Amino acid sequence: MRIGIDLGGSKIAGICIDHADRVVSEGRCATPQNNYDDTIRSICDLVDRLEAHLPGDKASRSIGIGTPGSLSPRTGRIQNANSVWLNDRPLGRDLETALGRPVRLANDADCFILSEAHDGAAADAGIAFGVILGTGCGGGIVIDRALISGPRRIAGEWGHNPLPSPLGDEHPGPLCWCGRHGCMETWVSGPALAADHARTTGVWITVEEIAAAAHRGEANARRSLDRHASRLARGLAAIVNVLDPHVIVFGGGLSALDHLYRDLPGLIAPHVFADDATVQIRPPRWGGASGVRGAARLWEDRNRP
Repeated sequence: MRIGIDLGGSKIAGICIDHADRVVSEGRCATPQNNYDDTIRSICDLVDRLEAHLPGDKASRSIGIGTPGSLSPRTGRIQNANSVWLNDRPLGRDLETALGRPVRLANDADCFILSEAHDGAAADAGIAFGVILGTGCGGGIVIDRALISGPRRIAGEWGHNPLPSPLGDEHPGPLCWCGRHGCMETWVSGPALAADHARTTGVWITVEEIAAAAHRGEANARRSLDRHASRLARGLAAIVNVLDPHVIVFGGGLSALDHLYRDLPGLIAPHVFADDATVQIRPPRWGGASGVRGAARLWEDRNRP
């Protein structure tokens, strides 16, 4: 039995899968905002609910947790989380104390692509790059079904690289929560797309409303989606030139935008430094469940320390 927890910005999801990858229990709860201790308690309560009717000893069940940010190898504390109340806190150690057993933590984007590489959209790929486009902008790398995390645990963390080849009105770019200007996250996340549309039109609407308006043929909404796709393409082309992945898999709320799969390969191609500029971009097989399924697999991952 393997338990996975996906600690998101608004919700905490949990799953328990057996040796045959069958889901035997699942649940979710709201993420406490700006309260570290309540976050610990909520995770423990969710694990208790997942295990309430399971046979056997709790100690025999592994627990993997996907988090915003990552666990610093230098300090053992969370770094780079946009849920800022987690930063510089020993989340792994505190969860092990509260749960009374070992846990493994990884970035939520790492968990996402680990799941999709194992039995999802990237199962046939030697090198896969997972992109989370939701409230933030994350990334993860899997090679031959094993996570690449790096000595600082930031491999794939492309959301805080600057937008490549910025146009005149794209520099210096919006202020990011990390303190820098013009990070990819400030251009291609869901809130960034909505904010860009509002700056341009003076009207604040959701990403879903922008997409619906564009589908109806509204020019301002279409231009907002085009600007977003251009920025996303430039950022992904830099990833392709460095990593050369066989496939890129999208997750998060914006992965539901169908036009991205149609438009992005052609927008990326002019920036790719190769005679074959074909880039495969795929939607996730497991949708919103990819992160929690990947968290449950963290104890299987042979590249984990």
